Amino acid sequence: MHDNPRPADLRWHLEDLDFTAIDTVRLRERDDLFLLVCSASFIESGTDTYTRNLVDYFSGDAEVGDWLSQHWEPEELQHGLALKTYIEHVWPDFDWDGAYADFFTEYSKLCTTDELEPTRGQEMVARCIVEMGTTTYYQALNAVCDEPVLRDLTWRIRTDEVQHYKHFYHYFLKYREQEGLHRPKVIAALWRRVAELRQSDADIALRHAAAWRFRGRAQPPSIDAVSKQIYELMSTQYPIELAVRMALKPLLLGARMQRWAERPLAAVARRVLLN
Repeated sequence: MHDNPRPADLRWHLEDLDFTAIDTVRLRERDDLFLLVCSASFIESGTDTYTRNLVDYFSGDAEVGDWLSQHWEPEELQHGLALKTYIEHVWPDFDWDGAYADFFTEYSKLCTTDELEPTRGQEMVARCIVEMGTTTYYQALNAVCDEPVLRDLTWRIRTDEVQHYKHFYHYFLKYREQEGLHRPKVIAALWRRVAELRQSDADIALRHAAAWRFRGRAQPPSIDAVSKQIYELMSTQYPIELAVRMALKPLLLGARMQRWAERPLAAVARRVLLN
């Protein structure tokens, strides 16, 4: 799990994807699909800044620091590069670098250690929620698109995000023991991070992707209209039950209690995440 990093350590490579096989003409007018792919590419491409904060925060824990810098960061950056490459093939006139620069100017202000949880164990809880969000996002995106290359790419990314969740959950268990982290503090960290899933980086990415996508149009849609369109699209396939299971796991409820809690919490989660 923690071997020295080599390109071969990645579960897949950009060369595994046949971008020349994309039916670009059929996709070129799909604003909704563009915005979903582009906003994800922005967030993934900013991972190196966030990684530095996490490595500093977990300074002294070589296991966590090595995995973050040698595995998590390269995989996340590969996601960003692959999504950017997809954008460049389907929408070659889009100025990705210019749009990303605008996004990063705003996004980087959020990437501070002050935004992290008060304890390492609680930060691992937050990381689990982030990976739950990305896993379910790419699973939903995979389901709503019918283009084979994008489906291949999104499922590869989704698989990586599941593995990231498992790592963060493993580290959470370690810090839970070290800190004597009781359930009320776990719940507090869960709630704080879930409440932020529809804010900050995702909203910033969508706003900048839309601003550059619709630049020069006589009647560009409002960001509210854009957000409503893509969230309605994604909600048709969003795996809410999976999201709830992943979110509840750090509470260590036990199988029976978790099954009892999943149904009512799924309704709450759908309202928080999708409305």
